[in-house]
Amino acid sequence: MLWPFNHFRKPRTRLRGTIEAIYGMIVTQAREPLFYRDFGVPDTVNGRFDLLLLHLWLVLRRLTSVQGGKALSQGLFDHFCNDMDDNLREMAVSDLKVPKRMQAFGEAFYGRTAAYDFALTEGREALAQAICKNILNGENIEKARLLAAYAEAAMAALDRLDEATLVSGSARFPLPENGAQQ
Repeated sequence: MLWPFNHFRKPRTRLRGTIEAIYGMIVTQAREPLFYRDFGVPDTVNGRFDLLLLHLWLVLRRLTSVQGGKALSQGLFDHFCNDMDDNLREMAVSDLKVPKRMQAFGEAFYGRTAAYDFALTEGREALAQAICKNILNGENIEKARLLAAYAEAAMAALDRLDEATLVSGSARFPLPENGAQQ
């Protein structure tokens, strides 16, 4: 497992701006209304969380081939954990329950990323099945296939980016409709 679960670690200052920019890109894409309207992602706290995890996985996957990507990936994961902790507290989750919820978030992250990584070795249908199970609550395989096609298009777009663009935080995901049409 790559990213040890330690949500108390703060990102290194020299990477902070880059991490915040990349994380902002991930959150912005995960909030894209098309996913909820046209791809069947439940517009719920869990649906938004699962779509955020998919996009985080896409970026972390790409960062494995970038020089300095390990530190950037760790900082990005830590920023995600801090964001989830902040969100729980904003939702008035008690201080005693936050650590258990954070543990559940960590387990969800590791489980989903392992499922998506394995699915990549098996092909698009396996990715669609993993997405169906993890994002669409096991329902609507046709919408999951659209999401799998989008994820593949997003991976290809991220893979085409040069390292400087990627680590600058100025990269963007493809539009969801472009991914669904491929």
